[in-house]
Amino acid sequence: MCKFNGVRSDDRDVTLAGQVVPKKDTFRYLELMLQSDGEIDEYVSHRIRAGWIKWQQASGILYDRKVSQKLKGKFHRMTIRPAILYGAECWATKKQHIQKISVAEMRMLQ
Repeated sequence: MCKFNGVRSDDRDVTLAGQVVPKKDTFRYLELMLQSDGEIDEYVSHRIRAGWIKWQQASGILYDRKVSQKLKGKFHRMTIRPAILYGAECWATKKQHIQKISVAEMRMLQ
């Protein structure tokens, strides 16, 4: 939504240096994914992807048979889980978001 010359309008095109800036449904600000509808679905998916990236980086330790299960669990809790839940204290979560994170975590633990 733009407010130019005291007129509020959703349908006006925003231009920058003579070029029209395309409208987006999502906007990334710092680490947060903002959606036009106010939901956090994209951000939850983004955090799950970040957890999978950490999982891939740590696969050498997690797949090593010489490392105990207890140590692997501790490693998961200390590195991968925080990557997924980064910024979660600010989320307005729904059951579907919690389920999505739980499913991803269970798949990682298998």
